[in-house]
Formats: sequence, C-alpha cells, structure tokens
Amino acid sequence: MKIAFLGLGNMGSAIATNLVKAGHEVTAYNRTRSKAEALQAHGARVAHTPSEAASTAEIVISMLANDAALEQVMFAADGALAAMKAGSIHISMSTISVSLAERLAQAHHDRGQHFISAPVFGRPEAAEQAKLFIVAAGPQNALRKCGVLFSAIGQRTFNVGEKPSSANVAKLGGNFLIAVTIEGFAEALTLGRKHGLDPKIYFDVLTETLFGSPAAKTYGSRIARDNHEPVGFLLPLGLKDIRLTLAAAESVAVPMPFASVIRDQMLHALARGMENADWSAFARVAAENAGM
Repeated sequence: MKIAFLGLGNMGSAIATNLVKAGHEVTAYNRTRSKAEALQAHGARVAHTPSEAASTAEIVISMLANDAALEQVMFAADGALAAMKAGSIHISMSTISVSLAERLAQAHHDRGQHFISAPVFGRPEAAEQAKLFIVAAGPQNALRKCGVLFSAIGQRTFNVGEKPSSANVAKLGGNFLIAVTIEGFAEALTLGRKHGLDPKIYFDVLTETLFGSPAAKTYGSRIARDNHEPVGFLLPLGLKDIRLTLAAAESVAVPMPFASVIRDQMLHALARGMENADWSAFARVAAENAGM
C-alpha cells in the first residue's frame, strides 16, 4: 500500500520502519527532517510537508505527541487533510482527546475520506519488535482494509466499534490504569521499605502472587530498583494523558478521584524537575512524601 507516515518519534519511527520492512511504500514526514531521513536507509521516501506526503497516499498514518501537533499536521495550510484523496483513510495512532477524534471524524467524512482511531499499547521496544496491541475503531470496511497494516506492526488488534473516538476512550482508560498501577506499587513498596523490607524481594512477592501482568512487572520492577531508564514515555506526556482522561470523564459526568490524585502526583514530580524522566518516575513522589 502507499502510506504517508506523519510523526517519527520513538514510536512512530519503529512503526514506520516495520511497515517499510513489510513491503509497503512509505513516504515519511517529520517536523525534524533528520528523523525522516533516517528512514531512507530502509527504503522510505521523505516529504517536505504533510500535504506532499498525503497527496498520493492510500493510507495516512499519524503518530504525534499531542492534540496540538496533530491539529497542525492535519489542518494547517500545508496539512494533510486537504491533500488527501477521496476514499483515502487516515489512521490516527496518537493518544489524543475524544473531542479531537470526533472533529477529525467529521472533517474526513465531509471530504469523502475515512477516519480510524487506532491508538496502541506498548513501549518503544514493543513497537520495534512489532508486538504492539492496537485498539481500533471506525468504518468497518476501512478497518478490514487496514488489517494487513496492523498485522505488520502489532501482535493483536482489538476492534471496539464504528465510532472512532471509542478507541480513544479505551486508550485513555488503559493509560489511567497503568498510572494507577505505578502509584499503587510506589505506595506499597515505600511502605515495605519503611518497615525494612527489601524492595526487590517484596516486588517478587507481589508480582508472583497477586499482580503478574506485564504492566505490573515492568513498572513495579522500575520502582523496586528505583531505576526509570531507559526513558520510553516522558512524564509530561503521561500527565497529558491523565488530563485527557479527566476531560473525557467530565464530559459525561463520570467522577474519577484516582485520576485527580495521579494528576497531582505527576505535577509534584514535574515541580521537582522530572520533566525529562520516564513517566514511571513519578513513583518517587510517594517515597519523598514518606521521607525517603
């Protein structure tokens, strides 16, 4: 397929590389051009603008950091939306707001195009290994057409319905639960440490008895070792996701008190200079509050 790929951060670069390796014709755009040029070694073409990338594509895939970046790439004068052909498909893999997903769905519909939301679960190493979990929603015919692309970048795709924003709700809820896991392990392991327990042994107790999920083991291990490297997902992006979760909850009058607590813990971490840390590092706030 002819694909325009917009956004080549840690996740986007890995996904785009796997699509090239799978034999698709990829034209890449990134605001920092050097990141797009790195894909040329794998056979991708580099575009100067989003509109140039999208003008000949069957599928446009965006993987950008936030709403503002996606809005710029799609709606600006040199954006992809106006350049896309009728009948083409935009797959947004970013973690974005429900309201922006709804706006994009309407904008594409008005132009005779199709919009799919397909955010992913998995860190950059999972993206490199094509082991992402994809949560997708949108027109079912378009989803079926994109199945071959999802198979090239992930281990499983969950179809959550016709309404694209449903996938964004699912993604935000999932990221909220990861943040709850981080906070829960931070508090439990801090309690154990304060009572003299070895945090690495206590981590084994927890993950080998009660909490054996990949997220619990990944983030619990980081907290037990107090080592949050390598950075896979920046703390400010985690805070962005919690804010989007709270906005989605407020729009339908759903109280989420844990989300508010986590937002404050993340703000606490940022106030202590952790803006370049992995989002798991906000666990250190629990230890600091306990005088450790």
